[in-house]
Amino acid sequence: MSQTIRLGISTCPNDTFAFHGLLTRSVDWQGLQFEVELLDIEQLNERLLGDGFDVGKTSFHAALHLADDHVVLPSGSALGFGVGPLLLSASPGTRPESVDQLTLCPGRHTTAALLFALFHPNTTRVEHAVFSEIMPRLEARTADFGVCIHEGRFTWQQRGLGLVEDLGARWEQATGCPLPLGGIVASSRLPEETIATVQQVIKDSLRFALADRQAALPTMRRYAQEFDDHVLMQHVDLYVNEWTLDLGVEGARALDELSARAASIAGRRLRVFS
Repeated sequence: MSQTIRLGISTCPNDTFAFHGLLTRSVDWQGLQFEVELLDIEQLNERLLGDGFDVGKTSFHAALHLADDHVVLPSGSALGFGVGPLLLSASPGTRPESVDQLTLCPGRHTTAALLFALFHPNTTRVEHAVFSEIMPRLEARTADFGVCIHEGRFTWQQRGLGLVEDLGARWEQATGCPLPLGGIVASSRLPEETIATVQQVIKDSLRFALADRQAALPTMRRYAQEFDDHVLMQHVDLYVNEWTLDLGVEGARALDELSARAASIAGRRLRVFS
């Protein structure tokens, strides 16, 4: 009997692009059976922290808390230069500097929330909201600031919001490393040969999508918050790169840097499967 893998991935376009081949069974599952759920990134973080998946996409902030019994797969990560979350303001020109102000983050265990904590500690009150609710709440002036991810990076200007800081650019200036946002982790309870097979299927799925990018659009549209094809492909261009196929030496160095800087918060180091 083939082994069933409980797999969780996010609904964001870079994941649905990368996993298009797997989701449509256009690549060989190599004897495994995948039960796939697509969720918001913070839902994935919580489910993985609660042992809800064998393999799943997670924020690297959450991955730090999972590091005792999970490994990071070499393929499927989102990291790079110019990919960071944006700290936006409801009123252009204002900055986070008072506990009377409210900042919305896209989940307690997201890397976006970690960056806000690292770069703007003890400045404002923080609440967590689903990423798709953050910009509407800024527009409605029910929050002062929001850490925005995913498609929001491309659409905030047309909503009349202000840019306080590109948190990814600040990371790059401080570390010289690409920013690690999220990646695929596998439970260490799985046999090593099973983890290796899952890794190969994911890499095959990525290569399949990269070979015919337009063919992945129907899968991406099915789950996206933004349905404009140009915005979807902008997202892929930004978040799917050489480190998505394989973290390599530079990707591993970025994870080491994140582990070190977040030591006071998580106290663990990320391990890449090899």
